[in-house]
This record gives sequence, structure tokens and C-alpha cells, in this order.
Amino acid sequence: MQLLKFLLGIVLVQVVTVVLIYISPKSLDEMSLLRLLVPLFFVALMVAFWFSTLSDNFRKDREQKMSDKFAKEREELRVKAERAKARVVKEAQKEIAKEAKRTHAKANFKVGAAFAGVLGVGALFIFAQLVTAGLLTFTAAGSALGGYYWRGRRIENKKYKELEVIDTKVIEKS
Repeated sequence: MQLLKFLLGIVLVQVVTVVLIYISPKSLDEMSLLRLLVPLFFVALMVAFWFSTLSDNFRKDREQKMSDKFAKEREELRVKAERAKARVVKEAQKEIAKEAKRTHAKANFKVGAAFAGVLGVGALFIFAQLVTAGLLTFTAAGSALGGYYWRGRRIENKKYKELEVIDTKVIEKS
């Protein structure tokens, strides 16, 4: 499209030149030559300004297209980085939750083993005819188990704030 605009300017200059030469007198003295060259100079000057404007507009359009392209690529990179960051955070949170679950399982096993040990000691006291000491040991073990159970129920009821896992499906869809 730009080529047609430049071609039109060149053709216009040639047509004006041919018309001015055709209407000029047959004998060209200094005054008639001046009458021919002054309009040709102004036509050439106008076409030069026209070509300059066309090239400036073409350059600005090209720069705008490149700027839009770079802005789009920058936005795509930013979105990809956010998605990758969300994925990394989600994986880290899953790993933390997994480690916390593993730690709780180990702690539960240790508490269960300690409770069984205390019950064993209490049973030993009862069999050894130390009934009062055995009953006190059973009472202490039951109280410890009750406190541990009560704490576990509070955690299940979310009275203690735990780590929340971020759902990245919403981020990935947008």
C-alpha cells in the first residue's frame, strides 16, 4: 500500500511537468524558463514533504506494531511466571503438609507406645499387690490420653490455624 502512495506522487510530478512544458511557449528565454521552473520547484517541494510524511507515518506504524508485539510477549511471560510461581508454592505446601502428616504419625506412635508402657507399669503394680500405685498409674495414663485426645479434637475443629493449600486451578484457567 505504501508503494502505491509513493508511485502516485512520482506520477503526479511527471504529469505536472509534462503539462507545464506543453503549455510553455516554444521559445524559452530567461523569463519563460523562470515561469516553468518556479512551479516545478514548488510541486517537487510539495511532493518531497508528502513523501516525508508518508515515511514518518509508516515508521510510526511499524514502531507501534513492534511495541504492541513486545507488550504482548511481556504479558505472556509475566502470566507464565505467575503460573510457575503458583505451581512451586502449591508443591511446597503439599510437601510441608506431607512432612507435617508424617511427623504427626510418628508423634502419635510415640504417644501410643508411651501410653501402653504406662499401662504396663500400672498392670505390673496391680499384679505386684500395689493396687493404689497401679490405680494412680492408670489414672495418670488416662488423663494424659484424654488431654492428647482433647488437643487432637481441637485441631480437627480448626480452632488452631493450619497451613492452607492454595488452589492454582483458578490461576491456570485465566
